[in-house]
Amino acid sequence: MTVEGFSDGNHPKIPVKRDYLFRREPLRDVLAFLSQTHGDGLYVTGPTGSGKTSLVTQIAARLNWPVDAVTCHGRLELNDLLGQFTLVNGNLQFVHGPLAQAVRDGHLLIVNEIDLMDPSELAGLNDVLEGQPLVIPQNGGEVIRPHPKFRLIATGNSAGGGDQSGVYQGVLRQNLAFLDRFRLIEIGYPEPELEDAVLAKTVPAIPAVIRDKMIHVANEVRKLFVGSEEGPGMLSVTMSTRGLIRWASLTVAFKGAPNALEYALDRALTLRAEPEQRLAIHRIAADVFGDDWRST
Repeated sequence: MTVEGFSDGNHPKIPVKRDYLFRREPLRDVLAFLSQTHGDGLYVTGPTGSGKTSLVTQIAARLNWPVDAVTCHGRLELNDLLGQFTLVNGNLQFVHGPLAQAVRDGHLLIVNEIDLMDPSELAGLNDVLEGQPLVIPQNGGEVIRPHPKFRLIATGNSAGGGDQSGVYQGVLRQNLAFLDRFRLIEIGYPEPELEDAVLAKTVPAIPAVIRDKMIHVANEVRKLFVGSEEGPGMLSVTMSTRGLIRWASLTVAFKGAPNALEYALDRALTLRAEPEQRLAIHRIAADVFGDDWRST
C-alpha cells in the first residue's frame, strides 16, 4: 500500500517521531483510511492506554502530515472547534480553531475522547465529514472548502454506544446518524512479544526474565479492568503500555529501595487505586514474581 504524505518535514504541527513498533492490522487500517476516505471519518476505539492516539500521531510523523488535535469534554462546543474572536496586537481578530485549520490546510484533525462531547454539538460535523464546505457564521459566514488532504480521526474508550462497564466517567451515547459517518477500528492492548520488544528498547537495564513477569502482571491487571462476557471488570485502574514502561523505568531508578518492584509499582500505578484494589494488584505481582518480588 502506498500512501502519499507531505514533502515538507519542517511544519511545526508534524508530530515528533518516536521509536514505535506498529501492529500490522491497525497500521493497515489507518493507512487505508489516509489513502482514501470514501467520505468517511475514522473512529478508533479501545480501552484506555491501548495506544489509540499514538498510533495515529506516529503514522502522521512518518508521513510529515501535520496534526491538529483537540481533547473533548462535556462543555466543549462546535464553536470552540471553528474558532473565536480574540485580541491580537490590540485588535479584535478571528482566530480559526482546530477544525477550521485542518479543513483549510489539509491536516489530520484528531478528536480525542469524542464520546465525552455532547452529541448535539458533534452533529455539526456531519456536513464536513461528507466533504461539504465548512461555514463559519461567527466570521461573517466564511466558507472553507475542504482541502483534499483533510482527514478527521476520532478516538474514544467506547464505540459511541455509551459505557456499559461504568469505568469511564462522562462517556455519552452518541447520535446514530453521526456514528454512521465513520468507519471503525478497535485497538486492544499489545501482544506480549511486542511489549517485550518495547521494554527491551526503552529500558534495557531490566533483565529479560523480569520484563516477562512485568508484562504478565500488566496483562492480569488488564483482564480484571476490561472484564469479560460474564461480567464487568473488577478494577478501576489498568496498566497501559505507557504505565508498564513507567514501572520498568522507576524500578531501575529506585533499585536501591528495599523492594524496588513494589516501590516503583506504587508510583507507576497503584497509589491511585482504591486500597482494596491496590492490595489485589500487589498480590498478583507477588504471585507472578515469586521470590523475585522481595529480592529485586
